[in-house]
Amino acid sequence: MAKSLQSLTDALLKAAKSAGADAADAIAVNGTSVSIDVLNGQLEHAERSEGVDIGLRVLIGKRQACVSASDTSAGSITTMAERAVAMAKVAPEDDSIGLAEPDQLAKNRDAGALDLFDPAPDPDPDTLQQNACRAEAAALDITGVSQVQSASSGYSQSRIHLATSNGFSGGYRRSSYSTSCVAICGHGAEMERDYYGDGRIYQSDLQSPEQIGQIAGQRTVERAGSRKPPSGSFPVLFDERIASSLIGHLITATNGSAIVRGSSWLRDRLDKQILPKNLSLIENPLRPRAFSSRPFDGEGLPTSSRTIVENGVLTGWTLDLATARKLGLQSTANASRGTSAPPSPGVSNIALTQGDKSRAQLLNDMGTGLLVTSMIGMSINATTGDYSRGASGFWVENGAICYPVNECTIAGNLHDMLAGLIPANDARSHLSRVVPSLLVEGLTLAGA
Repeated sequence: MAKSLQSLTDALLKAAKSAGADAADAIAVNGTSVSIDVLNGQLEHAERSEGVDIGLRVLIGKRQACVSASDTSAGSITTMAERAVAMAKVAPEDDSIGLAEPDQLAKNRDAGALDLFDPAPDPDPDTLQQNACRAEAAALDITGVSQVQSASSGYSQSRIHLATSNGFSGGYRRSSYSTSCVAICGHGAEMERDYYGDGRIYQSDLQSPEQIGQIAGQRTVERAGSRKPPSGSFPVLFDERIASSLIGHLITATNGSAIVRGSSWLRDRLDKQILPKNLSLIENPLRPRAFSSRPFDGEGLPTSSRTIVENGVLTGWTLDLATARKLGLQSTANASRGTSAPPSPGVSNIALTQGDKSRAQLLNDMGTGLLVTSMIGMSINATTGDYSRGASGFWVENGAICYPVNECTIAGNLHDMLAGLIPANDARSHLSRVVPSLLVEGLTLAGA
């Protein structure tokens, strides 16, 4: 009989204590995933993976070490603990390391209210293959689509259990269903491609393969005849599908690790205006049926909703216990944890205030400029916020889309870009990052 994840973490903690650790935490993860790719109506690739991974962090004074393994035998667990203790004894001292205090640990460890697992029967490979084939066929039915590069369908489920030597023990499970399609139009040097996909925790929430294939095909044919846009200073509207990347730069810059290193372009902006006064950015790790939801963080602290930016003002950093101690602050319960490394700060679900205009209305307000639907590459100066990225999308004149564009670069500075954001009202509420289309004035565009 397979060992339970809780029994594995208990065994890891016991072995760590026997090996001489002052304190320890342990994590065990059990995952299963199935992925099916089709091409021309035939199975192209099928992959299934499953297994258990375990991780152990031991602390000796102010020293720590982490080890991980996929072998869960008693002998392996004993060896892991002995090696971790030996490593910790020669590790450099760090005054910021340490477990949470017992009174900091989450009391409610039940993820049931978050609805993170679909109890429906697992889809069989044939069903996944049929879903991928249906998406491919729907894309090929769109006039102008010359071929489908890939169509995929997949399913995964995982369980996680975390335990600490000072009394925490809790776990939860989650599921994921997805279908995606990448279509191509044109031939040779005139080929263009685009995609669409959907991922949900519950299979019943997933868009139909036909919808996914149709959207992928429609997006692709809209890109036919792409050319370079003019160069100059123009407003840029970031489409909802990629607008979250802008907010992602803000999230990265407010991460406690970057603040501790002094490598953040927002390091001197705490309690200052960084977004327009009508915008707030809120993290909520307790949203039901959201991929990044969790009842406790990677150090066993209870999660809760918090405001990162309130009415445009930056209110705080994203912290785990170590970065909080280094900054003389309190953890925001944002520790993320894998099996092979110590905890580090990371956000869960975030949402930016939506506006009162549609994307079409923002295009009309923009007049002449660029609608960006895809981005490639990245050149972001972490300390200054200087921004430069390759982009493609559509050229807009007098508020109307005129022609598709590619091979252009947009550049600016994130301080200025975020300070003048104008949001649309088109964010998809089921995503982990609920961010609408965003209009930014005065970016430098390098095209023809």
